Amino acid sequence: MNVKDGIIGLLIGDALGVPVEFKQREYLEKNPVTDMIGHGTYNMPAGTWSDDSSMTIATMASIVNKKAVDYEDIMNEFCEWIFNEKYVQYCVFDYGITTKNALDNYHYKNLPALECGCSGERDNGNGSLMRILPLAFIPNIDYETIENVSALTHAHERSKIACALYIEIAKSMLEYDDLTIREHIKKANDKIIKHYNDSEELKHFNRIFNDNLDDVDTIRSGGYVIDTFESVIHCLENTGNYRDAVLKAVNLGHDTDTVAAICGGLAGIYYGFDEIPIDWIESVSKINQVLSLCEKYEAFCDEY
Repeated sequence: MNVKDGIIGLLIGDALGVPVEFKQREYLEKNPVTDMIGHGTYNMPAGTWSDDSSMTIATMASIVNKKAVDYEDIMNEFCEWIFNEKYVQYCVFDYGITTKNALDNYHYKNLPALECGCSGERDNGNGSLMRILPLAFIPNIDYETIENVSALTHAHERSKIACALYIEIAKSMLEYDDLTIREHIKKANDKIIKHYNDSEELKHFNRIFNDNLDDVDTIRSGGYVIDTFESVIHCLENTGNYRDAVLKAVNLGHDTDTVAAICGGLAGIYYGFDEIPIDWIESVSKINQVLSLCEKYEAFCDEY
């Protein structure tokens, strides 16, 4: 197990997508991202991560500090990020409405952590999927814990299932090094279908379950959790290395940073840290602090 494979993979995907977030696919077809660039949508330097990485790092820091998955403490660290600019390189930017509402519930209304998340149909953005990856490295992580960590901000069952499926794909990649990406996804799908067999929400995942995501014209790369997940699967299944996977995710357009972050997390695990372009890694300020946290987090997981 190597935590930095997935976490740095996620962070680099995030940073690649930040400068072109909200750009239409048609624009990126004519002006594709081919390297780490800066400025653009938020006028930030090259190698700047967004809320996706900040919340992922905050989750890891909490677990390392508490030596446990402590929901209240994770929410404390999320609030340190959004209100006090912890876990950022320059400033806080680009967070979702559902996430902000949940953190307001905790920070201002003093609600218990597991009562803060939003659970409406319209609260199925990708804001918990983008930060859930650290749980994949914890041995024998259970579905209840995955669902609860999602529910800190995104408490609808659809978002919880998406997080569980993502973790199952990551766990398969960590456990089996002789399977194709499609085989990892199939193995994860089977576990999710068995576990949630009575849930009406499974129908929303049918295109993933049926391996029906090769046609890019059917891929919607927006912030809805299902659209994001389908985009990630499309990119992973239609490329053969880390670089191509994350660049394909960015160049789908729309929610470029989050699609590329989620894709990058799995691509990093599958292809390994050494396949992430070193010049991209070196362009990220504070990367050494993140690498140090990855080492501490891996030590925690090894002792868990």
